[in-house]
Formats: sequence, C-alpha cells, structure tokens
Amino acid sequence: MEFSLSRTEVSRFEYRSEATSTNDVLKDLATTDAAAWPDLSALVTDNQTQGRGRLGRVWLAPTGKALAISVLIRPQLPPASLGWFPLLAGAAMTRAVKTVVEASMKPVEGVKEAEDPRHETTLKWPNDVLIDGYKVCGILCELLPDGTGIIIGAGLNLSLDEHDLPTLTSTSLLLVTRTMPDPDKVLAAYLHELGTLYKAFVHANGDAQQGLHAAVTELCGTLGSVVRVELPGGADLVGAATGIDVEGRLRVVNQADGEERSVAAGDVTHLRY
Repeated sequence: MEFSLSRTEVSRFEYRSEATSTNDVLKDLATTDAAAWPDLSALVTDNQTQGRGRLGRVWLAPTGKALAISVLIRPQLPPASLGWFPLLAGAAMTRAVKTVVEASMKPVEGVKEAEDPRHETTLKWPNDVLIDGYKVCGILCELLPDGTGIIIGAGLNLSLDEHDLPTLTSTSLLLVTRTMPDPDKVLAAYLHELGTLYKAFVHANGDAQQGLHAAVTELCGTLGSVVRVELPGGADLVGAATGIDVEGRLRVVNQADGEERSVAAGDVTHLRY
C-alpha cells in the first residue's frame, strides 16, 4: 500500500503489511534504537493481529478495512502537560474525520437534503471519535518504558461494513460516507492535524490555555451532556459534564450531591433521557 501523502507529514514513516500491535512494535524500535526514531515518527498497518484498546481490551478488525496508526513523540514538557496528549490526538483525529465526512456531504443533484442527512463528528472525552454518536476511532497513549517519549496509537475504521463492526455502537467511514475512503488521504489529514496541534503545544511549553484547550472544547461532544463515568475501582459517577480543567480532566457535576468533580480517567457513556 502506498502512502505518498502521509510520508510527507512526519519525520519518519514506516508501513507494514502486518503487525502484532503497532504500539508495541514502535515502542520496541524506539527503545532499541532511539536515534533512528525521532520525534514524530509513525508506524502504520492495515493488518494488526494483536491490537488492544484501553484497559487491555482487544481491538480487532478485518485485514485491509482499518488502519492501526502509532506515532512517536518526544516532547520536552512539564509532567503536568501529559494529560493533554490523549485529548490532543483525539482532537487531531476528529478534525481529520470531520474533513472526510464533510467532503462527502456535498449536495448531490436530484437528492433532497432530507434524504442525504448531515453528520456530526465529535470527540468523546478523552480520545474516542464519534460520528452521529457511533465510534469510528479510538486512541491509546502509552509512555515509553524509559520515559523518553509517548506512543500515540489510533485505530480507525475505514471500510468495515455492518457485518464487520465490533460493537453495536461502532461505525466506519464507508458506512457514513457511502464512499470507499482513500487510506492515504485520511491518514495524511490525521498526521497533519496531529503535527500542527503538537508543535503548537510544544511551542506553548505545554500550556493548553494557549490554544489547545479551546480547540478541544470546540470539538468535544461530551461537554453539555449527561454522562456516566465508570471510575477506576468500579464506582460510577453520573452527572452533567460541564468542562475540561487546566490538566485536561473532565469536570462533572455529580447528580447525587451537586458537587463538581474533576475526572482524570474513566470510561464515559453519554446518557440519553
């Protein structure tokens, strides 16, 4: 598979016809030979055999129908800024997917707007990308063992059909746009947005208030929603998501006692009443 556009967006690009987990492979490569894998290096496959999501969950997709993308970054930033990287990557993918979806929504002659519905692409805190509430991409960020970098892993559903979807709440670019997506164009758009947001964040020395906070807030569909957050340890927090704090944590007003809490980690479900 050719990725001529994508190669221009990063410092090093490698495509593999098969990989166990792109995060694990890139982690090993970057640790073994750091000089060969500089800041903004990418490893990509469309056939990942041992993919995983958050909390060790298995992530599987039929060969050739999804992209597994891992990007290595080596930021020299304050530790307090680390919580923003899942959001930064999620915002980058949301922008890229939004571009693809909106390009497919151009008026078609003879088709009424009611028959050609608009689609909403949003970020679910902290790092899932949704189209009309259905997940098209998930992101997993992991520190290198020696602490010298971060691997940003993304799994993007390209051309899965109804029979391929891993869950009832998943979708793909093909199902939404009704057009076979160009993997290189989609990937290049993501890598461009990721590089743009990352470089600006580094330039701001990890201060999200200088642009990243506003960018994430604009894209985040979780804000203003009633949510259930499954917290580490098994407890649930139900309430209104009101904002994102300076460390990237989700602010939730507890429905039970009216107190606002900041959540650093947890599985979020958007509730509908």
